[in-house]
Amino acid sequence: MIFAAYSNSALALISLPRLTVTGAIDILAVAFLIYQGLMIVTGTRAGHILIGILMLLALYLAALWVGLEAVRSVLSFIVPYIGFAIVVLFQSEIRRTLARMGRKPWLAGGYRRPEFTPEILIAVNRLASDKTGALIVIERDIGLRTFVESGVRLDANLSSDLLLAIFHPGAALHDGAVIVQKDRAAAANCFLPLTTNPTLSSTFGTRHRAAIGITEETDCLSIVVSEETGRISVAAFGEFDTGLTLREVEERIGTHFGVRSSTPHLIDEFAADIPMASQPVERTDTE
Repeated sequence: MIFAAYSNSALALISLPRLTVTGAIDILAVAFLIYQGLMIVTGTRAGHILIGILMLLALYLAALWVGLEAVRSVLSFIVPYIGFAIVVLFQSEIRRTLARMGRKPWLAGGYRRPEFTPEILIAVNRLASDKTGALIVIERDIGLRTFVESGVRLDANLSSDLLLAIFHPGAALHDGAVIVQKDRAAAANCFLPLTTNPTLSSTFGTRHRAAIGITEETDCLSIVVSEETGRISVAAFGEFDTGLTLREVEERIGTHFGVRSSTPHLIDEFAADIPMASQPVERTDTE
């Protein structure tokens, strides 16, 4: 009997499939997908929802294993609909992931420095010195047509004077965001989705949360000026940097559009157009 059991276990080990190069690639691909899925929901409300769904599935499997028929019967009406629940509950995360997959950077022919960068820098500097709130969104690959239609259509040549007029306190288009498409101001007073990231500081207002939220769903770049402190902030791909100087804003724009750092700085080239009366904004940890 002992010999038979040993023989059976040995045969079971021998019958295991050998790990080939294809199998190793398959395992690594699955591990990578699982890791990316966890990274998508980490630090968001979806992470807690995913934990609840996994606990529900674990309870169902435990009920099957132990033989708890009453629990199994109740959960059997819920488990089949978990797939639909995942699509509904994680729709924003799924949409964001598919949008990033659809960028196809390998097909892009590269980016060039936006021609409107000096106009934005001049306007942002004046807005920061006057402590005038502003939100400027610059489109890249993923179209922002849905958000453009939520605001007032402009389709005007982008200039610093236009931006200053739009964000002037008391102006009709002061609230909301200005969306820039190519070299034109597509729309103003646009409504943007707010980020739901619970790790962000509660001191961030609606303007800052909208700046982060739009970059979580698209590949655009957002520039924010705080009307309380005059601090300049930049958001891209859900990441938020605050208390930036004009040179740092220029570098963020260049990096986002793939411009090499060796390119001369525009704030040096257009120094005569940028007022020098404003003082550099100090970095602080609170808004």
